[in-house]
Amino acid sequence: MIDGETLVRSAAGLERRDAELLLAAAAGWTRTQWIARSRDAVPADVARRFTELVARRAAGEPVAYLLGTREFWSLEFEVTPAVLVPRPETELLVERALAQVTSANARVADLGTGSGAIAISIAHERPSWCVVATDVSGAALEVARRNGMRLVGGRVDWRPTAGGWFAPLAGERFDAIVSNPPYISADDAALGGDGLRHEPRGALTPGGDGFDALATLINVGPEHLVSGGWLLLEHGHAQGERTRAALVARGFTHVTSLRDLAGHERVSEARWPSP
Repeated sequence: MIDGETLVRSAAGLERRDAELLLAAAAGWTRTQWIARSRDAVPADVARRFTELVARRAAGEPVAYLLGTREFWSLEFEVTPAVLVPRPETELLVERALAQVTSANARVADLGTGSGAIAISIAHERPSWCVVATDVSGAALEVARRNGMRLVGGRVDWRPTAGGWFAPLAGERFDAIVSNPPYISADDAALGGDGLRHEPRGALTPGGDGFDALATLINVGPEHLVSGGWLLLEHGHAQGERTRAALVARGFTHVTSLRDLAGHERVSEARWPSP
């Protein structure tokens, strides 16, 4: 039988870490067990499962979907093809919400929650906050609910979106609204590239030039923010200037864009002024 290290090296075209994760998954090992057993002989059925996973990864399927999990904010989230794969740059949204909102009993809404990564991470850090999360996809909300129950004991209020981004928030105001909305333009070649073509298209692009969802969040957001409340939005690396301009035009103050670890403008935040 072939050993694990040789199998990993045979996965041509894959990053080594991806190959290691896939072999560990095929064998039912943790990453720690893989490190300890990398020179062990691998049973034929495990090698076969590994080969199948490698082929799917080579076809562009995200590793997170193959494993069924993805780490975000040091928490392990279940992910399926019904939700976007949580990405490290989105942690900036969580970081800024925690930094800007100081009330001990704050109310925060996460719109377009997907796997629930943002909402759950915030609830995990601030147990006394009321966190509401919405999504138009029923399948996504089921994934989010399972994640929430496992990670924060069901302390997030999950709401289906029907009738528009803010329909589930009718009559309510929040200390902060956060969102990682669809923002890729419909003609962006990246949508057909590795990984993205397997993710839910509606969570990636709103159509057109990609700005429609951001515009709606900016224009309607103030109706659901308390005085001094914050709107925090993830957007594309080339959308920072347009996002800031839209926020200023709507009447927000303290408008700022922040850069991700790659140096790209990734999150814009703004405060709704007090009367």
